[in-house]
Amino acid sequence: MYLRKDQANNSKMKVLIEIADREAEFGIKVLKSLSFVKNARPMSADSVELWEALNDAAEEVKLHKQGKLKLRTAEELLNEL
Repeated sequence: MYLRKDQANNSKMKVLIEIADREAEFGIKVLKSLSFVKNARPMSADSVELWEALNDAAEEVKLHKQGKLKLRTAEELLNEL
């Protein structure tokens, strides 16, 4: 994590934790009980789907930059429609 000097004292990190549905309520209670945790809440199904899609896209970009994956051009994508 990189912080600007003026942000160093107010820095925050967001952490995504995967918990089984049957344990989620207890897990949220435990997280909220920790004084250093400022916000603990479940993600909606739509948010999870978007998060996973963005992670997949980021991984594809990473692989493309490493030369391990060839991405389609915008023209190729439009021609597919």
